[in-house]
Amino acid sequence: MKRPLLLVLGWSTLICGVIGVFVPLLPTTPFLILSAACFSKSSKVMHDWLITHSIFGPILSDWEQNGTIALNIKIIATILIIGLASYPLLVMTFSLILKTVAIISIISVLGFIWTRPSKK
Repeated sequence: MKRPLLLVLGWSTLICGVIGVFVPLLPTTPFLILSAACFSKSSKVMHDWLITHSIFGPILSDWEQNGTIALNIKIIATILIIGLASYPLLVMTFSLILKTVAIISIISVLGFIWTRPSKK
């Protein structure tokens, strides 16, 4: 029963990660990392495909093998997160509570990214 659930979760997070490439503020990398973790326990074929993928593979391999994030990926992620989050936070009108939650989320994600070791 565990394997089918992990397979469904792997596919679901893979789909969310791919959508995140095109939708601002929907993170791609965390979904892909979760997808790779699920596939590692449920489908060797899908795990191998994801790890050897021409775009996502190097990032996932670095994470899986060493727990590292390349410095250029950290910089790109930071620029995109701040750039895409700034407009709605500064221009759009919505409650202070929601803005606070968004800012705390952004700081948490950036904190996680920057506290991971960089690829040597």
